[in-house]
Amino acid sequence: MSFTLLPAIDVADGQSVRLTQGQASSPSAHGDALDTARSWQAQGAEWIHLVDLDAAFDRGSNAELLAAVVAELDVRVQLSGGIHDIDSLEQALDTGCDRVNIGTAGLHDLAWCEQAIARHGERVAVALDVRVDETPDGSVRHRLAPRGSSREVGDLWDTLGQLDHGGCQRYVVTDVSKDGMLSGPNMELYRTVTGTTSAAVIASGGIATIDDLVTLARAGRRAPNLEGSVVGKALYEGRFTLPEALQEVALATAPEP
Repeated sequence: MSFTLLPAIDVADGQSVRLTQGQASSPSAHGDALDTARSWQAQGAEWIHLVDLDAAFDRGSNAELLAAVVAELDVRVQLSGGIHDIDSLEQALDTGCDRVNIGTAGLHDLAWCEQAIARHGERVAVALDVRVDETPDGSVRHRLAPRGSSREVGDLWDTLGQLDHGGCQRYVVTDVSKDGMLSGPNMELYRTVTGTTSAAVIASGGIATIDDLVTLARAGRRAPNLEGSVVGKALYEGRFTLPEALQEVALATAPEP
């Protein structure tokens, strides 16, 4: 099996930035988005997770820049950010990216999501931004809410069931509380999601160390639909390099002798 790492490039005002828990305030810039993308490509990335934060927060668009980045790269691109209706979906697909990621905000209209999935198949993934809350009686709720927003759009399990029925082939699953916090991934969430759906699952949020990635990759041995992880802040802060991570994940997923 293989486990794919997708370095994240979050773009705001034309710059590559990093945020915490999806919050748009005071992002720290990391330079030109195209230069960043070329760097990840040169370091061995096979996929890049490219996000238009301005579109995601409905405060503008970097569409032309992102299209230029996609056109310049030889690696595959998963494009995300502000994709929540037919116009934004078609604009994203027209860049020539390999896959678009329908934002959690788009889940207020599941019928439209199902139509997009039916029409575009493998080129559409769905973002599931999850808020995990304990209720007063001790039970746990898994609610869907776009990062940076307090607005909930549904229950994780109900939505997952409906999208599965609609033919969704891939989900990008984020525990919002972990996003950008360098506190480790929510393994229980990924175990439960991969056990509930047969669709592919890409983990996102919380990666702090190579050991976190190795843990996810080894979990993918038991749940082959856990196919990869988005990696962001840990790379930008130098916790490890992409070549180091790729090497250790390859070792963790190599066939046993």
